Amino acid sequence: MDEVRTYELAEKDYMAGMKYKDIAEKYGVSLNTVKSWKQRYWTKNKKSMHTKQEKVCTQREYSKPFDDGTRETMLNENLTPEQRLFCIYYSKIFNATQSYLKAYGCSYNTAMVEGSNLLRNPKIRAEIQRLQEIKRQQIVANTEDIVDLHMRIAFADIGDYVEFGRETLKTEDGEEYQINKVLLNESSNLDTQIIQEVKQGREGVTIKLADKQKSLEWLDRYFLMNPLDRHKIEYENKKLEYERKKIEPEQVSNDGIQEFLKAVRPSEEDIKALFADEVNEDEEITEE
Repeated sequence: MDEVRTYELAEKDYMAGMKYKDIAEKYGVSLNTVKSWKQRYWTKNKKSMHTKQEKVCTQREYSKPFDDGTRETMLNENLTPEQRLFCIYYSKIFNATQSYLKAYGCSYNTAMVEGSNLLRNPKIRAEIQRLQEIKRQQIVANTEDIVDLHMRIAFADIGDYVEFGRETLKTEDGEEYQINKVLLNESSNLDTQIIQEVKQGREGVTIKLADKQKSLEWLDRYFLMNPLDRHKIEYENKKLEYERKKIEPEQVSNDGIQEFLKAVRPSEEDIKALFADEVNEDEEITEE
């Protein structure tokens, strides 16, 4: 099927309401090719029903860009067009000379002098500070996501990702034997963002989570610099529980566990011996 025939058929599909990506898949071409067909060949009917549908589809395919404050800067009537550009450039690169060069297109020596002078202008300083505050708020929002990610990595439980244990099998002769068994849980139910590696080799399936220790170190540094962060209490509680689980097996011996169980669950012989001692004490008191 030649290109002329293809784009004519594609136009009919488009006018019938088919989306760009569906047309691309149908004819085995790229999304950009379909869009170029529209610009070069297809009939432009602004009043057609599909025009309205296209607007709706466009809103779904492309999310609204985050307002970084530059639009308001370009509408600032207290600044000249060059000053507006200078503020935008400086808020991104923090270099007065380079920002002045980009905004005014002058010589380097002139930019060195005039760039510093512009920074002394109260209106210029106010606009740059406004842009920097918007950028700072963006960074804070991103920091929240980073803290949350490190919290999930640091306190992830491998038991949420795999089931492991022993399985009993039988030989052809009917003899039983046991093997190690590892099963992966369904990925649709897991936090796959913290999985670093999953592979299957000669010894079976292995799964590797992101480095817990690195996340703990990152969180320690972060909360040291941000002691009022809302995650801090949750982090301290989880870390305390994490450390307790690490040291408990080393501190409590098997003998200690047995003594504890014996104290909270005495045997029948222990109970009889206890009451026997009380009976002997009563007999001694009676004889006196």
